Amino acid sequence: MSTVMRRPGLAARVKLATVRTGFALGGALAPRRTADRAARLFATPFASSRARARKVQPDEGMVRETLALNGQTIATYVWGDPSTQPYVLLVHGWSSFGLRFLPWVAHLRALGHAVVSFDQPGHGNSSGRYCTLPEFAGTLRAVGRHYGDAELAIAHSLGGAALVLAQGEEWRARRLVLVAPAADMDAAATRYFRFVRLGEHLRRPFYAWLVRRTGISVDDLQMHRHVAALGQPGLVVHDLDDVDVPWDEGERYARHWPGARLLTTQGLGHHRVLDAPQVIEAVLAFARGETVGERVVASANLPFGMA
Repeated sequence: MSTVMRRPGLAARVKLATVRTGFALGGALAPRRTADRAARLFATPFASSRARARKVQPDEGMVRETLALNGQTIATYVWGDPSTQPYVLLVHGWSSFGLRFLPWVAHLRALGHAVVSFDQPGHGNSSGRYCTLPEFAGTLRAVGRHYGDAELAIAHSLGGAALVLAQGEEWRARRLVLVAPAADMDAAATRYFRFVRLGEHLRRPFYAWLVRRTGISVDDLQMHRHVAALGQPGLVVHDLDDVDVPWDEGERYARHWPGARLLTTQGLGHHRVLDAPQVIEAVLAFARGETVGERVVASANLPFGMA
């Protein structure tokens, strides 16, 4: 479920122009079919997820495992022993991959934690073609249940929303860190509509495809509807210069989540914020129980009102 629109290169710009032209014509001549095609594209991870994952050379302490979930093969990566050590679950974002978190592993191991990461369906070394936010959350929950409740979970971008949705009686993490989290699938879809130049008249059938696939409405995927029920301490990290997922979406998490604090950075954008040394150090401090970030108080005068 694409929330990130990177500036394309020349070949990609030509392809994008072709897609936009096709959607413009199809939106007029065959709107239902065009909306379904657009929704499938929205739910298709970029091929670069697999290509980048294949290039990564894991360290010697990693054990790669596979889990069979809902007909898919999910690749997991484990350092240490989650059955005997408190473990940290690392959750990647859209069109990323589990080993994207390699810069974090040594730091977390030094705190005495085992570490688990994984590739979502259609990403990295996992099987599958499509993936939506509910499927992100369902896969995350299933991986978590396999390894047990986590001491800490750290998630980036769309993974942040999935991590919130995955919390419940079946699985939970004692502390949560969300880095540049997407908070609103309607807003994400709006950014996508603008990017591929979809006509607004296609929005309803576009959403209908997602509901048919997941059984969940887009309105139910607005995170301010869910975070108020979280009881865990949380840290939200978001950069003011994030052009992919706006800073105010991270602020919304902190405002509606009673146990959360917000750490705002600047100049790191959406991707560099994930492995910036100052961000890693702040998260490690949070993991040690130190106070990090600012408390955000909700107000009925702000967008979305009180939690």
